[in-house]
Amino acid sequence: MDLDRWWPDVLAGDTQIRDRLIAAYGQGRGYHDLQHLSEVLEHLDELMPAEYADRDAVLLAAWFHDAVYESPASAGETNEERSALMAERELATIDAPPRLVDEVARLVRLTETHRPAEDDLNGQLLCDADLAILAAGPERYAEYVTGVRSEYAEVPDPDFRAGRRAILEDLLDKPTLFHCPAAQRMWEQPARANLLRELSA
Repeated sequence: MDLDRWWPDVLAGDTQIRDRLIAAYGQGRGYHDLQHLSEVLEHLDELMPAEYADRDAVLLAAWFHDAVYESPASAGETNEERSALMAERELATIDAPPRLVDEVARLVRLTETHRPAEDDLNGQLLCDADLAILAAGPERYAEYVTGVRSEYAEVPDPDFRAGRRAILEDLLDKPTLFHCPAAQRMWEQPARANLLRELSA
């Protein structure tokens, strides 16, 4: 899987961080794996103009957003928080601009709720790309659900179903699942249909 074309220009000369991230996503996860990372980056291509001013920050946040993934997450610290802290540590090793580091970490933390502010275009882009899987076709959506379940294999079925139901209901309670106009046009209707079908099952 060739992800190099999405590696941000600002880190073009640094392959060590990229390689560590690829290794993190390649740890045999059920869903939050290299395919998920690739899909998020591809969806950003669909939503983000090539000359977007904060392109590097949004791309880097996508690379880091699930860099740490433990199921369930360690008590007291979410996977998103751990991934944000990893981004801060890694980017500090190359003296990245403080504004870039802060924005990447902020965006990674935002993927815990997927609720960006109305004026937060960076956050909207990342959150929409991350949730685009919800609008996938039947086969890919089924793979996604199976992958998520496998990541919580140690959780008994009744507990998993209750937790998953709460997540689905929380998503469906949002006024819109997606924030960018293009994402709403492409993904809102099929995503809601998928969520309702899963909830009814």
